Amino acid sequence: RGRTPLCAPRHQRRHRRLPHLGGEPWHRWPDDLRRREPTALAQARRDLAEEIDYQGYVQFLFFRQFGSLREHAGRRGVRLCGDLPMYLSHQSADAWAHSDLFELDDQGRPLAVAGVPPDAFSTTGQLWGNPVYRWQRHRERGFDWWIERLRTQTSLTDMLRLDHFRGFLAYWRVPAEAPDARDGRWTRGPGRRLFTAVAAELGEQSLIAEDLGLITPAVHRLRERLGVPGMKVLQFGFGEADSDHLPRHYSAHSVAYTGTHDNDTLVGWLDTLDDEARRRVLDSLGLSAPVPSRELAWRLVRLVLESLAGLAIVPMQDLLGLGAEARMNTPGTVYDNWRWRMIGGALDDSLVDRLRRLVTASGRLGDRGAATIGE
Repeated sequence: RGRTPLCAPRHQRRHRRLPHLGGEPWHRWPDDLRRREPTALAQARRDLAEEIDYQGYVQFLFFRQFGSLREHAGRRGVRLCGDLPMYLSHQSADAWAHSDLFELDDQGRPLAVAGVPPDAFSTTGQLWGNPVYRWQRHRERGFDWWIERLRTQTSLTDMLRLDHFRGFLAYWRVPAEAPDARDGRWTRGPGRRLFTAVAAELGEQSLIAEDLGLITPAVHRLRERLGVPGMKVLQFGFGEADSDHLPRHYSAHSVAYTGTHDNDTLVGWLDTLDDEARRRVLDSLGLSAPVPSRELAWRLVRLVLESLAGLAIVPMQDLLGLGAEARMNTPGTVYDNWRWRMIGGALDDSLVDRLRRLVTASGRLGDRGAATIGE
């Protein structure tokens, strides 16, 4: 019909946008479009028909290609683990299309935002800035939005990590105008009712609870009643004498990590330890003489794989023995995160052979397999 081919590279297509919007976020759009009035939506669909077609085509390609990847992984005995963020961006399509489910004012601006109180990562807490949910509205709707969200995510992966699991019991609600997270307060979340509604609609799911940070006994009780394994992070195990994150305390109903995307790499972390902490690491491995950080990291990987944890996850940076330059994310910061990429050829034959021998020796090759590529 005379349109630019949908498969044309984006820079070769004429990018359409409503001229009077000027790239503004949705809460600054004209009232009729912001409120999604049918007439305004119909006009926008006509004005942006080409762009809508293109975005639909890109999504079609993504889901087709991802489906092929998952099928290929399944044939090779590889399971994929996804991640479900607790919150969404204020500028997400869902916040616009379902604004009544979020704490927003009449103009679509956040009344309160998410974060966590001061902790080991930040003395002022973490101010994430995502709008928090109107949980009463979710309950009134039978948690239908959450059911559809988990239906989609669990269709893409074989298991799913629930980020910020403690937020389902109580979440840190910060006034939108606050300069940092210290002015927040704990507010009750949906608790078990959400998961009961999801289970009734979707059945049993393979889930992991990210239960790190300021966790109360009530959060552990919720996780245990749901039958969902929690997380253990090796790096957290050496900050105190008998931490629950030390491998000797791992149970079969847990998922053990050498570190997560929020931690430094093992090598980077080891290089920053003081003498006392490094001695605790050496003692845990039965070592008396100093060992180079890269070799020490491999011994720690083995410690996690040999633990009782039902699943062990090792980020690729730790397998490659990379330092702080390969860190994925620093909590509480905005820039220079999520930039690391693995280059082709990084997994050479010697590394693959060493990993296979380690996984075999720890009994994790087969039904009790270890997920070796992390988040």
